[in-house]
Amino acid sequence: MKIKIFVLLIVFIQSAFSQSKNEYLKNNRFDLLTSNFEFPQKNFKIIGFGAYHGSLETENAENILLQKLIQNKNIKYYLPETDFGIAYFFNQYLKSGDTILLKDLVKHYGNRVPQEKSIETYNKWKKIKEINDNQLAKDKIEVLGVDIIVTYKYTSRLLIELFQIEKGKYKSYDNLVEMVKIDTTDFSPNYDSYSKNILKDFIFDYENDKTYFQSISNNKNITDNLIENINLTFKKRDREKTIYDNYLFLNSLYDFKSNPQFVRMGFFHIEKDRENNYPSFFTRLIENNIYNKEEIISIAGFLTKSRVLWDFKYDEKKNYIGYTTEGGFGIGDYWKEYFKGINKLKNNRLSNLTLYRLNNENSPYKKNQTDLMEIKLFLKKSNKNDLKGKTTTDYFDYAILISNSQANKPIEELGK
Repeated sequence: MKIKIFVLLIVFIQSAFSQSKNEYLKNNRFDLLTSNFEFPQKNFKIIGFGAYHGSLETENAENILLQKLIQNKNIKYYLPETDFGIAYFFNQYLKSGDTILLKDLVKHYGNRVPQEKSIETYNKWKKIKEINDNQLAKDKIEVLGVDIIVTYKYTSRLLIELFQIEKGKYKSYDNLVEMVKIDTTDFSPNYDSYSKNILKDFIFDYENDKTYFQSISNNKNITDNLIENINLTFKKRDREKTIYDNYLFLNSLYDFKSNPQFVRMGFFHIEKDRENNYPSFFTRLIENNIYNKEEIISIAGFLTKSRVLWDFKYDEKKNYIGYTTEGGFGIGDYWKEYFKGINKLKNNRLSNLTLYRLNNENSPYKKNQTDLMEIKLFLKKSNKNDLKGKTTTDYFDYAILISNSQANKPIEELGK
């Protein structure tokens, strides 16, 4: 009898706490699809959005957030999950509207996350251009990249812009120009590729005649950082440290503390506390006192009843022939793998894009709860022990429930 009473008491307590979460979510939810949507917080230094990759409505959610933040002059810089060279040429697209350039940028940008080598990413950038075109010159956003280099093409193009060297002075520079002009290499830094060897030769000449190269550079600071990042591709890299170091470098040029930024990266990079005792990009900003925790806003996206782009198919000659999608495993809401507490988001959704503020006063997500961070796995150990002593809002401030989303389509499908 005592055992039954004890069990009933536990069930009652859990039910009461669950109800408090439901009540809280009802009072702190926003429909991104309404015309009068406004992001609830205005004062921040940096805001990040991350979600599982490869789903159409994820890009739509980002566009809505960006549009509101840009229109309200809440952000000045946009930091997608890419390196400085690709970001530099995304700015060129925003100015020129060159869709041939944009399509190629998406392909190379997608070397970081293949699921975003997609038509949806292409359309997202077209929307960003439309938003930016409607702003006064002083209010337009600028794109910056802090990630490691995953393709040499646009890094090489930027080097050529930085150094206007007459033909014949340095064979390594001539080879660099010819490589970009012909554009038949894969530009991969991941093995001993043709492009990597071309860049190694150029870096060798640069470092042996640094005074000359720096004297003719259009931007010495950017040149130094670009060379440093190219050198990192020749050795084993710590990606998160590189992102953080590049951010600090760009902060010295762009005064990030006075000019808030919007960051779009994968889920882990925008977590505000350590996971498995390894610090993410945002965690490093907090631990190194670049910003207070309250000055950083993190928004995590969660998928339900959705599909994601999963795999690309190629023939024996490596020609693209198709793709696959996934709607169970891989979206974070599957009976074999799901986020603890996601059902409460689903039960309180307003539309296919519902934003929940988790960091408000008296939030139950601040009280020793690991909802939306703890992953439940069928017949496998969860990450519960890794989160011991943590709460949901230690990691992020908002959740977006993304429902009924179609999967991204590869950029190769454009025009078909």
